[in-house]
Amino acid sequence: MAPGRSRRTPTPRSARPDAERGGESRVADFATRAEPHRRELLVHCYRMLGSMPEAEDVVQETFLRAWRAWDRYDERAASVRTWLYKIATNASLTALEGRARRPLPSGLGAPSDDPRAPLVASFEVPWLQPFPDARLDDPARQVVHRGTLRLALVAAMQLLPARQRAVLILRDVLEFSADETAGLLDTSPAAVNSALQRARAELSAAGPVADDMPEPQDAVRRTVDRYVEAFEAADVARLVELVSADVVLEMPPVPLWYRGAADYGRFIARVFEMRGPRWRMVRYSANTEPAVAAYCADDEGVLRLHTFQVFTVRSGRIAHTYVFQDPAVLNAFRLPPVLTDR
Repeated sequence: MAPGRSRRTPTPRSARPDAERGGESRVADFATRAEPHRRELLVHCYRMLGSMPEAEDVVQETFLRAWRAWDRYDERAASVRTWLYKIATNASLTALEGRARRPLPSGLGAPSDDPRAPLVASFEVPWLQPFPDARLDDPARQVVHRGTLRLALVAAMQLLPARQRAVLILRDVLEFSADETAGLLDTSPAAVNSALQRARAELSAAGPVADDMPEPQDAVRRTVDRYVEAFEAADVARLVELVSADVVLEMPPVPLWYRGAADYGRFIARVFEMRGPRWRMVRYSANTEPAVAAYCADDEGVLRLHTFQVFTVRSGRIAHTYVFQDPAVLNAFRLPPVLTDR
């Protein structure tokens, strides 16, 4: 199956032999009541895991577990949504056992001060990946309010131990009560409150990402429009004017990152030296932030896919640029390898 493609629980075929369990009516009941929650569960598992392929695998596992337990589901004990969140959260915690967190380059060390440093990819690092907004539907969008899917916040959550991360997401993002969260995690409300306090303190120490509210969309669009125009014109001076003084540029799987408008400009100048001045950018959206697929011309003038870039806009300037060149990310967004039409 192609990366990024929606997966479906194979309930109809597995259920048909089960005449004693209600057969087709059981399948229809499960599909009607459980399936509408699939996409918001994908968002939840992505927040926990930081990877689209891993989130899809855990959602698939969640629906398989739910299907097998469907005869035992008691709607008096919990809604279908809450029951599915319990299964998905615990499946995510199981998936995280013994695994390294998914960082961005800025989470691994100090910024580089050499814009000409070798660009060597480190694929052995399990990098944080972006989330394609095309995978959101209306119910899923309701659980990404207040910018809670932004890359900076998801990256900060990766710093937390897995259970603290789960508590923070369930309480502060999904707004389950302490009692509900305790039920989801098979613990006590007191343990939930203690874990939440520690998680909030850790997140606060990582920076002001939790309180960094999204900019008005019209203002964001205008800023990114100006940035795209300057990039397609290979106008380094204009690009530097459009970024904030403390802008961050990072580009997993390359572990380097840069801070500040001056180094940003010097690095982009190097990119134009290496790849040439002819670029085209196609608009996308990821993690509820603006994004572009960047194409550059090869020696024959063919515009080939180069990177996928996600932007954070703050106070009318580009404050953070995440540049992804990992084939897994490019595939997840189903980006055409060659641009034939602007």
